[in-house]
Amino acid sequence: MRPPRTIKLEVKGAAIAYYNERTGHYLPVLDGIALEVFAGELVSIVGPSGCGKTTLLNAVDGLVALTGGEILLDGVPVTGPGPERAMVFQHDSLFPWRTVLHNVTYGLELQGKLGRREMHERARGLIELVGLTGFAEHYPHELSGGMRQRVNIARALAMEPELLLLDEPFAALDAQTREFMQVELLKILGAARTTALFITHQINEAIFLSDRVVVFSARPARIKEVIAIDLPKTRTLDLKHEPSFVETERRIWKLIEEESAMTGMSTAA
Repeated sequence: MRPPRTIKLEVKGAAIAYYNERTGHYLPVLDGIALEVFAGELVSIVGPSGCGKTTLLNAVDGLVALTGGEILLDGVPVTGPGPERAMVFQHDSLFPWRTVLHNVTYGLELQGKLGRREMHERARGLIELVGLTGFAEHYPHELSGGMRQRVNIARALAMEPELLLLDEPFAALDAQTREFMQVELLKILGAARTTALFITHQINEAIFLSDRVVVFSARPARIKEVIAIDLPKTRTLDLKHEPSFVETERRIWKLIEEESAMTGMSTAA
């Protein structure tokens, strides 16, 4: 019998609406989102463009306040940003004047809990984990786009977050690098045993990376369907050509097409 899974993140009836001073009306963005993410899972969110995926991610990070419902991390309400969550954005946002090592230690320096030697030891371990051994003293301009995103992930993991939030982290990469980075991300998160919430516009990326894929409706976002992904824990890119993978991709595209058709948008994830 499988032991009960630990709920890491719980979103309970989350609602967000923005007030437009010009019109005097509220624009609803999220409408009663209810979601559980278990410890060690990677859960992806997909849906029509502009449906509120990033808004939810920002709310989980404590950057946007809810107008209804609540978000709990390890059973504790999220009321603002905190070190137990780390965000990885689409663009690497590294400091160009800092080496890889000192970009990774930046958050630790602000936190002020570790000495210099301890910070450097942790950073070097993470640089090795993300596959950048030998690049600790390089500057961002000396790295490729994929390498810079590896540094970005290492910097986020340096804070030892309970939850990693990834907002289309590979969108700015070329297609080949993006494919390879998907494989590397699974290795990195598996080694770090990190729970992750992932936003993407690419359906096959969501399927490949995830334990579950959450499909949002058009705005105001509701959860249209949650799809469990039945793939081996160790994943290789050739899985994307398997009939079951392709069928799941078609199923998710159909769900998103239904939402896009209702709003008159072109099909987009």
